Amino acid sequence: MDFLLVVAVALLLAGVVGSVVPMVPGAGLSLVGIYLYWWSTGYATPGPLALVAFTLVGVGAMVADHFAGAFAAKAGGASTKTTVLAAVAGLPLAVVAGPAGLVVGVTVVVFLAEFYRTREPTRSVRAGLFATAGVLGSAAVQLLVTVSLVVGFALVAI
Repeated sequence: MDFLLVVAVALLLAGVVGSVVPMVPGAGLSLVGIYLYWWSTGYATPGPLALVAFTLVGVGAMVADHFAGAFAAKAGGASTKTTVLAAVAGLPLAVVAGPAGLVVGVTVVVFLAEFYRTREPTRSVRAGLFATAGVLGSAAVQLLVTVSLVVGFALVAI
């Protein structure tokens, strides 16, 4: 078996693991594996259409992962300022406190910002819970996306 194929598959599998581990770019690792294999085949496999599809899915997943909590908070009635604050606060909270810090931190940031803005506890709790659902739902979607990248790669390249 070709060494670069083994490395590419290892990166794809690391992407699956990384999709549920905070601060590990799951979809990004998967894309690196796909592009490594593409390079190792002389830019022949996967074909251009499959490569574009993999890229769009992977990049879309990375963008959605970073902003999921903020978008969900907005869907829960949070203001645009609160949504931006949640998006900005998410990354350092994940770095400092890990997965729990990300989930709890985004929830608390959204709740406090909305409570400060509206003075309505029910509305603030709703926005915070939506943010929590967004962060947790994003992890589940990331897992599905990275697994689908592995399956798609296996179908197209191997």
